[in-house]
This record gives sequence, structure tokens and C-alpha cells, in this order.
Amino acid sequence: MKNSKLRARLQKDRPMTMISLRIPEDVLQDLKLVAPRLGFSGYQPLIRAYIGQGLRDDLAKLEEDTELMRLIESLRKHGVNDEVIASAMADVERVKKAA
Repeated sequence: MKNSKLRARLQKDRPMTMISLRIPEDVLQDLKLVAPRLGFSGYQPLIRAYIGQGLRDDLAKLEEDTELMRLIESLRKHGVNDEVIASAMADVERVKKAA
């Protein structure tokens, strides 16, 4: 995530909007149990933290995918064969799985 966007996300005075979310009762009870143990004032801040973490992870993955697609297009423009690109991508996937 870009630094300016991250700084904006960390500001405490961001506007909030109310939503309604249906979740199973047992999940809500677990959230209420876990929240104080993790230092949260209640289950709602914990839910926001969980959503924020998942969103940051997904945004980072999407940003990586975009950069990867730009790199692949650039390699093609420079005459790199699709087989070579596919082989390199397979190597990267193998390294990811091994890690």
C-alpha cells in the first residue's frame, strides 16, 4: 500500500458509517471473549481490526498482481517468449510453496 494511503488509514478521526452485519451468535460470543484478551475495548474494534488486516493483505496482493502484469507485458514487448515467462512464473510459484 502506498505511504500516503497508509497514513490516511492510520488517522483516528476518519469518518465512520454504521452498517448492519449478521453473524452467528457463537462467533459474536467468541469475539466478545477474545477482544479484551487482545487489548481491544470491545468486539466491534476487534472486528474492524480483523477486516482491516484482511483488506490490507488483499490490497497488497492485488498491487503485486498489477505490478506482475506490467512486468509480463514489458517482457513481451522486449521479445521474451511466453514459454520463458511461464517457466519463470512456475519457478516463482515453486519457491513460494517451499517457503
